[in-house]
Amino acid sequence: MNRNFIVMSNLFHNGKNGSDELFNGWSFDKENYILFAAGIITIILGYIIMALGETYSFQSLSVAPVFLFIGYLILIPVSLIYKKNKQK
Repeated sequence: MNRNFIVMSNLFHNGKNGSDELFNGWSFDKENYILFAAGIITIILGYIIMALGETYSFQSLSVAPVFLFIGYLILIPVSLIYKKNKQK
């Protein structure tokens, strides 16, 4: 049983020990956080617009869903996928 634990730990850690290597491969930059924040703000704004409109108004049925679509399906995924090309 102890041998299985060692094999599994090597699969997940690739033989590297130490917590100082945790963020060396972190690929999020300032741009990723800005895009993510813009997505969250857009989503919140969409819900506010939806709440302020009448039930069958143009803003509740057309404007707010566009904001929610942009936030959920464009800005948030782009913020997670975007990677800046770093040339050395």
